[in-house]
Amino acid sequence: MRIKKDDTVQVISGKDKGKKGKVLRVIPKAESVIVDNVNVVKKHQRPTQQMREGGIIEQPSPIHVSKVQVVCPSCGKKTRVGYETLDDGKKARYCKKCEEIIDKV
Repeated sequence: MRIKKDDTVQVISGKDKGKKGKVLRVIPKAESVIVDNVNVVKKHQRPTQQMREGGIIEQPSPIHVSKVQVVCPSCGKKTRVGYETLDDGKKARYCKKCEEIIDKV
């Protein structure tokens, strides 16, 4: 997957279109990501011994990878991600718009 934990992403379709957030978790098997403050659902929680209080809690739920795009840290635009091999033989992700390296893999 081209999206990793702690990336900043922007939603490109759906009810949360245009929202930006940080990726909290990546689920490769389901091709989904959990993004902070995106696709928030309400869950009815029963009180337990660990959690004294019950009630309705809000938590982010997974969103499909095809609905988000990485926001480039250098140019600040949503972009596709490419891979290139560096001189030392390591693979790095780069922004397809400004061609700056996002991070080393």
